[in-house]
Amino acid sequence: MKISIRGKIFLAFGLFISLSALIWALSYRSQNILNQKIQVIEKKYDLLNTILEARRYEKNFFLSYDEKNISESLGYINQAERLLHDIIKNKTTPALPGNNGQTVSELVTYRESLKSILKLQTNGFAGISPKTIEKVREQGRSLTSELENVVEKESRFVQDLIGKSKTIHLVALIPVFLLSVLIALFLIFSVDRPLKTIEDAIAKIAKGDFKNIPEIKTGDEFESLVTSLNNMISELRKRSRQLARAQKMASLGKFTSGVAHELNNPLNNISTSIQILIEEIEENNLEFQKELLAGAELQVERGKEIVRSLLEFSRETRLSLEKVNFKNLAANAIRQVQSQLPDNIHINLNVPDNIQASLGVERIERVLTNLIVNAVHAMENGGQITIIAKNEYAKNGFSFQVTDTGRGIAENIIAKVFDPFFTTKDPGKGSGLGLSIVYGIIKQHKGHISVSSRIGEGTTFTCFLPFHPSGQRDS
Repeated sequence: MKISIRGKIFLAFGLFISLSALIWALSYRSQNILNQKIQVIEKKYDLLNTILEARRYEKNFFLSYDEKNISESLGYINQAERLLHDIIKNKTTPALPGNNGQTVSELVTYRESLKSILKLQTNGFAGISPKTIEKVREQGRSLTSELENVVEKESRFVQDLIGKSKTIHLVALIPVFLLSVLIALFLIFSVDRPLKTIEDAIAKIAKGDFKNIPEIKTGDEFESLVTSLNNMISELRKRSRQLARAQKMASLGKFTSGVAHELNNPLNNISTSIQILIEEIEENNLEFQKELLAGAELQVERGKEIVRSLLEFSRETRLSLEKVNFKNLAANAIRQVQSQLPDNIHINLNVPDNIQASLGVERIERVLTNLIVNAVHAMENGGQITIIAKNEYAKNGFSFQVTDTGRGIAENIIAKVFDPFFTTKDPGKGSGLGLSIVYGIIKQHKGHISVSSRIGEGTTFTCFLPFHPSGQRDS
């Protein structure tokens, strides 16, 4: 029979509460008996002390024959008689060996003997016989001895009861401890471990790892939950493959459309120039014909540049890492584009000398040159390009930024700047692959790139690159 996790928890804590209640009841009963016996002993001690006081006055009487002493003794005997009747009447626990009836009888006999002596003394008898004195004394000793024995026995009983109570408490701790350990083990193996397994599996799913969760044989909701999660994971795997195929087809369609668009413009221009040349071939306008051929050659070069960009964008090559000084690398990238800079655009290089990293030198130079050229195109009216960098030892890498003061990028298109063939330039002035190539190179280095911009204020590209060990790495 399968028991739900709620049922298991209720059962475990039900057993714990039941055992605790039983132990509490036994402990309460033991303590209650102990308390009652202590109260009885206290009363019997009072009874014994009262009789001892009566005997003290009795002894004083036989020494002085002062009837006040015998009267005091009778007063204590009456008080002792009331105490004894109160003990017999109100005691709620079984008496220990000791005949309360006999004690009452001895107390009455002792009292009557004292009264007889008091009467003789009051009537003026000159003396009391030694036999009578010895008889009274023997009655007092017997009564005192009987009470002392009872009190001693009950004291021993209380001590035994205290010892048993301690033993009960100690023994009671053992099943409570064992049950606590069993409940703890139950919570660990039947609750915590399944929850941890499910938590780890969900974390892997969130990261895209769609492996099934190992089966849990608990016979409760966790087993059903794992089964449901595995069914969900199987469905996610299927949907993920379908989505990947759809994205692949969409990307391929977009890529093909972009290539066709980019190559179509120069091919159209070449085709138009050739048609005009065919029509004008018999005319002797050599200057015009040279102009058409030069234009066609320019379009061929543009097509070749597009093809080179496509190859750079799509090819998978090994990344050769070389330890370099980033400031020198950035300075070399600036020199490569210096000839393309208008007079109204200036580059400010603010890079510390101590940034050393293992990089694909040519590719990072390509990143910098592409970002600089993009910045130049964004500043038709001139401005300033700033390149800064800093070590980030806590992240085991460094970061650099390329900032311009150009027109900025609109918020609704900034998320598309790294998409292949996306460009804000006029037709024929860009392939839309530059930033895609930059993005790919940064990812090859296991880094990341981000962009921020404000219309009319400029744009900042921020790149982070880790400190790779020198050597060869696959892209």
